[in-house]
Amino acid sequence: MTQKLLSTKEVAKFLGINEKMVYSLVSEKGLPATKVTGKWLFPHQLVEQWIEARTINYPEQKGKLPAQQGLVIVAGSNDPLLDATLSLFNSLYGEHLAVFGNMGSLGGLRALRRNLCHIASSHLLQDNETEYNFDFAQAELEQFPAVVNFCLREQGLLITKDNSKRISSVSDLGKSGIRIANRPLGTGTRLLFDRELAKAGLSGESIEGYQKEYHRHLDIGLEILSGRADAGPGIRAVAGILDLEFIPLRWERFDFMISKERFFDEGVQRLLGLLHDSAFKELANRFTGYDLKLTGRMVFPEDNMAKE
Repeated sequence: MTQKLLSTKEVAKFLGINEKMVYSLVSEKGLPATKVTGKWLFPHQLVEQWIEARTINYPEQKGKLPAQQGLVIVAGSNDPLLDATLSLFNSLYGEHLAVFGNMGSLGGLRALRRNLCHIASSHLLQDNETEYNFDFAQAELEQFPAVVNFCLREQGLLITKDNSKRISSVSDLGKSGIRIANRPLGTGTRLLFDRELAKAGLSGESIEGYQKEYHRHLDIGLEILSGRADAGPGIRAVAGILDLEFIPLRWERFDFMISKERFFDEGVQRLLGLLHDSAFKELANRFTGYDLKLTGRMVFPEDNMAKE
């Protein structure tokens, strides 16, 4: 379904402010807007997400996650190595159970804010295109979390093995007859993909399949493998699993975001400890497109968590 675009007058009415204030919010507060048509238009869904991200007064949570129930809940961005790691954790530590909620990076941070998980997995690229996750965590969470790197991984475009449509870059997705499969809003992969489309001067809505969203990287690959799509944003690991071609875009930092009050929970510490284990490294070697040079390292605070 095509996303509804609001005019300046409509978004002012929606927010309950005058139109002059709308322009201030665009320039000062990052109100989502586009000027593709020469005038400001506001994607309704992104405006709602912008409002939710800035909500600061929440009712107190009635029930807190119990610290020692043997359950480790990870929510956020989907990743094949993460799935395999949680399975390895469950096989090694029978007194614990690790489960994953596939909610996208932004969804994971919001689950962490609502105390629905112990760890949020996230790879949200910041505006400076250098750092990841920090700005989003600051916007979403009342208290800044501990940030531990899970891995570095390579993002790009998944394409058919024969590349019959001769796709060599993001700009080629604008060719007539190209069909893509896409990731949902709120995922780090979609954020990166939309940035790359904008750099190439392409409007996603003009590309067939842009509105077809799939919640796992593997699902994007399966759409391409089946011939229902010619390309889609994804990670090199999926190209290796499904024997697809891959056009690299960038390496990214995929992090665990952990609230400081849950950091020393036994299950959380066992999972973090596993990242330094040879069994995990052997597991990672079965995949392509990962780099473990930062794995298990404290990204924030920098190796001084235990001192706090």
